[in-house]
Amino acid sequence: MPVMDAPPKAKLETAGTDRHARFHDLVAKARTHPPAKTAVAHPCDQVSLESVVEAARLRLIAPILVGPEARIRSVAAEHQLDIAPFEIVDADYSQQAADKAVALVKEGRAEALMKGSLHTDELMGAVVKKETGLRTSRRISHCFVMDVPGHDQPLIITDAAVNIAPTLKEKVDIVQNAIDLAHALGAPEVRVAILSAMETVNPDVTSTLEAAALCKMADRGQITGAVLDGPLALDNAISMEAASIKKISSPVAGRANVLVVPDLEAGNMLAKSLSFLAGADAAGIVLGAKVPIILTSRADEETARIASCAVASLLVAARRASASAAIQ
Repeated sequence: MPVMDAPPKAKLETAGTDRHARFHDLVAKARTHPPAKTAVAHPCDQVSLESVVEAARLRLIAPILVGPEARIRSVAAEHQLDIAPFEIVDADYSQQAADKAVALVKEGRAEALMKGSLHTDELMGAVVKKETGLRTSRRISHCFVMDVPGHDQPLIITDAAVNIAPTLKEKVDIVQNAIDLAHALGAPEVRVAILSAMETVNPDVTSTLEAAALCKMADRGQITGAVLDGPLALDNAISMEAASIKKISSPVAGRANVLVVPDLEAGNMLAKSLSFLAGADAAGIVLGAKVPIILTSRADEETARIASCAVASLLVAARRASASAAIQ
């Protein structure tokens, strides 16, 4: 995950023209909705607890802290963090905290899940348990929401953190998860580029065959809510000039707001290249479970951690709206 200097906290309050503008917009949009009830698993260090307190102050989440109560209160006192408004569910150790946080979701007391200072594997292990976890019919996948300087909207990259070498069947869910996320973030049109090293179908390059298949599946209504094109090389996906030079005419080429990578290695390198070479920020969210899962890292700067909470809040708001519409 990216390592960058944290901006002043006051900047999180309002949108602006600085390099965090897209994330500020997401935070502002999320604050128009009620905060998402969020079970936070094992927030037992300064960074994770600070993130919770700040996200709650901004009314992005309404946290339930799950972990060893004495330790949580000790960290809060040491770093002068006010956790008095928050419910605490006592858990003796990190794996128990993950299990209890997942149980809060199963009971309907939480609408989102957030990683504290435990290992990601511990939290996700509780999520994917067959009997007690939060699996759905969808494949679980991860999206980076990138705030790229000079880019006029957030750029979604998937999957760069969960699925190592996804099959075509798994990519269907990965693409649909990303499309649903883009809609929740308010994208007026979702344009998905299925990336490869080239823009033509080559029988020797599996990613080009899968890209073509995914696009045809969208044509047949097996993937919905977006316009897909692929295979596209990265330059053709995000640069109108490159697409024009290659004479690629499509509603996606040069204008993609969702990038679907061939595998985790490609996605991870793409996301980190944007972070370290282009000064981009990356918010992370896990989709495909019964609720959105906020995965933050101690290496993330505060803007990215808060933006991850904003993304989860917007997803929760979209699910509330969908459930309300279904009842009506």
